Amino acid sequence: MPDIPKILITTDAVGGIWTYALDLGRALAQGGYAIHLATVGPGLDETRRKAALDAGLVVTDLGHAPEWLARDAAELAQAGEALAALARREAVDLIHLNHPALAADVRFEPPVVAICHSCTATWWKAVKTTALPDTMAWQKDAVARGYKAAGLLVAPSRAFAEATRSAYDLGAMPEVVHNGRAPVRDAPPDAAVETVFTSGRLWDEGKNIALLDRVAALTTAPFRAAGPVEAPYGGGPELRYLDLLGSLSEAEIRAVLAERPVYVSAARYEPFGLAVLEAAQAGCALVLSDIPTFRELWDDAALFVDPDDAEAFAAAVGRLLSDETLRADMANAAENRARVFGLDAFVADMQGLYRTLVPGLADRAA
Repeated sequence: MPDIPKILITTDAVGGIWTYALDLGRALAQGGYAIHLATVGPGLDETRRKAALDAGLVVTDLGHAPEWLARDAAELAQAGEALAALARREAVDLIHLNHPALAADVRFEPPVVAICHSCTATWWKAVKTTALPDTMAWQKDAVARGYKAAGLLVAPSRAFAEATRSAYDLGAMPEVVHNGRAPVRDAPPDAAVETVFTSGRLWDEGKNIALLDRVAALTTAPFRAAGPVEAPYGGGPELRYLDLLGSLSEAEIRAVLAERPVYVSAARYEPFGLAVLEAAQAGCALVLSDIPTFRELWDDAALFVDPDDAEAFAAAVGRLLSDETLRADMANAAENRARVFGLDAFVADMQGLYRTLVPGLADRAA
């Protein structure tokens, strides 16, 4: 039998990491790699599981929580041990760790590429005004040990790489590989509708959805929001003015974006923002919070607003809805910028990094 290179990728079903892992895994599988997805946190629903299997991926639910859902370091260590056992059983060549804290107290035999998608420490600094609580210090410590154990660290934007280096006093900044998606447009774009749209984990305080609820109260056009409102650990914001669509499938999100609404994100914390990329690829004009990540990725291709200023967000949305020329210009700018963040470039960059840890890995792919 041919010696097919095997890569184990961790993922979860809570946020954008699922989309990231599925896109990457599918592309690598098409390139001749054997890809095994290991899920942490809540189990996959049948739609996600079918998407992975249809892409030729093997899926294992570890049945353990990542650090931000785990009760303590001991529970997190169980997840790491389960992942290490899976890696040994499958004899993988490389572990692509989307949850770096899993490496905190476990020695993995294969090399590890750890992705700095997000963490409690950087989230807290961006969203809160107080010091990280002592009850959460173990999470930061676990991430720090996971980073130290990895052979290579990667961040999805330079802004977040810098935030990560600062938070963990790293000797060197993580490598930067921008996330990417393949744009999907089944038909010519529809005429832009007079609506406003946002999407994502609405329960996440970092997404600043409470401010967008106030913006919806100030906006005459319908303002729709897709995504879960209740957090995995319970609770969530009380929203009065947004038109809540619930959790939509990928196809349903694409159908909404095909109408080219004005897309808005008021996030205080966003290491990359796949949802914004999808909106830009669909030809939506963007109104974004003025934070370092969005400036890095979308400068000159979006309207930027202070994430504390609901009135300014409403005014920016109103400008786009009332000025067809400005809206078309901004939509074109966003779509053009989105071409920089294509799936092919993202996958090629990741393969290049894999080769630094496992020389000859790509040569074994069919």
